[in-house]
Amino acid sequence: MEEIFFENLQTFVLVLLYGGLVLQSFIVLVNPMNVNKRANFFFGLFLFFWSSFWLLNVLKFCGLPPNELFTFLIQSLQIFTPVSLFFSVVFFINPDYGFKKNDLVCLIIPVIYWILLFNGQHNPASYSAAMLIDVSHNLPYIVIIYFKIRHYQKRIKSISSSTENINLQWLIKLTVLLFVTIVITVWYEFYNAFVYKRHQHLLMDILYLLIVYISAYYSLRQKEIYPADKKQRAELLSVKTENEAQADKKKLIADDDFENLKQHLKNLMETQKPFLDGELNLLKLADLMQLNVHQLSYLLNNGFGENFFQFVNKYRVAQAKKLLQDDSKTNLSMLGIAFESGFNSKTTFNTIFKKMTNLTPSEFKKKHSTL
Repeated sequence: MEEIFFENLQTFVLVLLYGGLVLQSFIVLVNPMNVNKRANFFFGLFLFFWSSFWLLNVLKFCGLPPNELFTFLIQSLQIFTPVSLFFSVVFFINPDYGFKKNDLVCLIIPVIYWILLFNGQHNPASYSAAMLIDVSHNLPYIVIIYFKIRHYQKRIKSISSSTENINLQWLIKLTVLLFVTIVITVWYEFYNAFVYKRHQHLLMDILYLLIVYISAYYSLRQKEIYPADKKQRAELLSVKTENEAQADKKKLIADDDFENLKQHLKNLMETQKPFLDGELNLLKLADLMQLNVHQLSYLLNNGFGENFFQFVNKYRVAQAKKLLQDDSKTNLSMLGIAFESGFNSKTTFNTIFKKMTNLTPSEFKKKHSTL
């Protein structure tokens, strides 16, 4: 009875897992929010290819055992799962990315895999090698994706004052979860092969199901990362990170104008308060300063020792401090204080305020009230 229960539970989880991936793939490919089009196209392909790992089992449970040709075609597609995820991240980071000859290197492992898979129809050793490649092929891509996103997260702070829902942190979580789960899966298969054979993979499927729901939640909450205007997008994409700018010794502002522009920027921030705009980016502030984005970035990096994100949020935190200490603003909630200071959410407000003051907004207010 217990074995039957677990088999039925396994079937239920498999159906949820496969169905969830196919449905999410369809939604992402349709892209109803019309954001990050090229990135979401490849992310939708990733979800579709990923679902194929469970398709054959689902068909068997439904009494529709696939023939050898269909099985071969499905397994041939699976090798593109990490490749599609990789290019999804590439287009999230740079929607204007153009394919290059170097990208053909991504086909080397799939070709080797196809050869082994084809020979594996009559050679068990070749088939086992193909299955090992099918799983292990994911790991180097996941590592590369992780570091590409980390570099992107530094870059996005050079052009945006609010990184919530555009910093791809959800993809970091997805890749880390995938890495851990794949490692566990490999260990589990070795355990099955050499220690104790278990016919069910219930635990692994539940872990993958959890990842599917987490990725669905975050992928459907995406915002457009860059402006739709191609010229503006190209300008922002060309801005260097703080470290890259420091390494580049080229002067973009004459020494005679540098101090005047610094003072002008301070006056602008204090009088016009552009930081109250929750969607303020480098391009908007550059227009107010009548500079191009490279000159403004140069001014911030060399004149204030800060990137755009740090510079703007410093003023937002200062504004929040004033409101928290203003007795006439006691009717405002913490969310109200956040919005009045230019933050887009309470979570972002708390995180940045704590990082800059070593106190949460509530702690700061309480400390002030006891003085």
